[in-house]
Amino acid sequence: MALATEEEGDGDSQVRVMENAVTNAEKYFGQFCSLLAAYTRKTARLRDKADQLVKRLIDFANTENPGMRAAMRNFAEDLAKVQDYRQAQVERLEMKVVNPLKLYGPQIKQTRAEIKKCKHARNNEIKQLEKLEKLRQTSPSDRQMISGTTPDTFSLGQAETSVQKASVDASRTTHQLEEMVSTFQEQKLKDLQKIFLDFVSIEMVFHAKAVEVYSSAFQSLDSYDLEGDLEDFRAKMCGVYGHYNARPLVDTAPSAAGLWSLPCQSAQSTIRSQRKEEEVSEDDSAEEDLEENLRGWGFYCPSEGSFLFPGVASESVPELLLLVGSS
Repeated sequence: MALATEEEGDGDSQVRVMENAVTNAEKYFGQFCSLLAAYTRKTARLRDKADQLVKRLIDFANTENPGMRAAMRNFAEDLAKVQDYRQAQVERLEMKVVNPLKLYGPQIKQTRAEIKKCKHARNNEIKQLEKLEKLRQTSPSDRQMISGTTPDTFSLGQAETSVQKASVDASRTTHQLEEMVSTFQEQKLKDLQKIFLDFVSIEMVFHAKAVEVYSSAFQSLDSYDLEGDLEDFRAKMCGVYGHYNARPLVDTAPSAAGLWSLPCQSAQSTIRSQRKEEEVSEDDSAEEDLEENLRGWGFYCPSEGSFLFPGVASESVPELLLLVGSS
């Protein structure tokens, strides 16, 4: 009985090891499949966003000057090439990484069913051994017949035969399960190695191609002629406004100097007018003073149209006028 118990323990331990191997494969392969499928979908969405960026770059290029237009179109073409490589990457990931992992679902279910069958056989063996032990304890001297009226009454020989049969069945099932799990484990390790080798190869090919295209795009953008586009832009402004440089447009708005010169010119003309008026008023006042002085010296004769001075000869009047004016 002790030997049977020891064999029982070894069998249970063996089944437990196989069950743990299948459980771990089910758990982690499921996670690998889910995460790599999500990785593939994210890569496909990244491809779609990049395609949208390519369209916007082309639309923008059509609005720019020749230099920037050519640079943006070249960059858009290079970016589109990268998305072609990304599309190939998505397809290869689906075919060589995600789909093989999906196939492990049915395999794991089948292996788990075999484990359940083996455990059932082991449990049946244990049950038969317990019945045999119970019969032996009831009548250790009578090995032919245990009298009784209940349906559960067995002969000791039949009990031993049932135990041997259950033991053989359990041993056979365990051996089959052992071979099955061993094959499953070997295939699992090989497939896991191949799946991730394919994953790394797909990523390496994509990134190598992408680096090659992006290097070309970098050189194209780096050689962009900024000054040429600026000159072209200024030339367009010259064609619209009639000016080559970026100075203020005097056709549409007066310059600062013009704004300041107009008040100055107006002020100067005003000053000159005031000075003329003052000179005229000074001349008028001088004539009035002279007239007042002359009236003190003589009188005005309308018929003669001049002043007459008593006691002064007519030929001496101009000298007198000069004398009065100087005073």
